[in-house]
Amino acid sequence: MHVVYPAVVSALLFSIGVYGVLARRNTILVLMSVELMLNAVNLNLVAFDVWLRDRLHGGQVLTLFVIVIAAAEVGLGLAIILALYRNRRTVDLDRLRALAEPAPGDGAASPAPGRETAARAEETP
Repeated sequence: MHVVYPAVVSALLFSIGVYGVLARRNTILVLMSVELMLNAVNLNLVAFDVWLRDRLHGGQVLTLFVIVIAAAEVGLGLAIILALYRNRRTVDLDRLRALAEPAPGDGAASPAPGRETAARAEETP
């Protein structure tokens, strides 16, 4: 088998992943695009490991490490997205750029329980 075929498929997968990261606004789709890029790297590692006939199979071992890191990245990323959704009620990347809490008039999320009484106290004359 020629090494060109997996390399071309890997380049296509990586390109699709880069496009997904740059063009998408949904954080879950961005995470899926990052996973696509990691899978393209894994395909390259295994293809070149087979092509070079490495006795220690370094490319395949490194692929296993990448898979483990990718699984941890997915778990942590989804936990962060879930926490953001609970606070902001959106997973749109454009609306998540600011680190400040959304203003009460935005309608993105209700204020925290401790802040409701403070906001009502300020409104009363």
